[in-house]
Amino acid sequence: MPSNRAFAASVAAVGLVALAHAVLTWPPVAVLAFFGGGAAVSFVAEAVVINLGWLEHHVGPKVLGVPVYVLFGWTGAVYVAFRAALLVTEGWLAVALAAVLATGYDVLVDHRGVVDGRWTYTDDLPGPRVRGVPWWNFAGWLAISAVTAGLAILVL
Repeated sequence: MPSNRAFAASVAAVGLVALAHAVLTWPPVAVLAFFGGGAAVSFVAEAVVINLGWLEHHVGPKVLGVPVYVLFGWTGAVYVAFRAALLVTEGWLAVALAAVLATGYDVLVDHRGVVDGRWTYTDDLPGPRVRGVPWWNFAGWLAISAVTAGLAILVL
């Protein structure tokens, strides 16, 4: 298991590479909508579940309990999913496909963060869990990914 510092740096690097790719291939307004808007949406969502006591992150640095690397991770993962979706479709169908792809990615990897001690789900909400990850996390990924990609599709 990589150290928390290496983990946070690698997640941030993915987001920065995604941002660089977008800067080279999209109009500035789309880059700002996707990365600025996506980071804002994911920050608010993370802050809400943290303040509800449903999630605790163990890797910093943090702003209002939200690790900074998370903002890069969200936007980087959703960007890759959105660009893949745009290869096979366009418009709002690409937004929906990107949300499904990004959520599928989270289904595959989120439990590793729990096992490795990077975050803990502390809720007691009823409902299914996949490898210890609650259903609402995946619902959140679906919604936030759709909103993030939707912000870009409005200006592309």
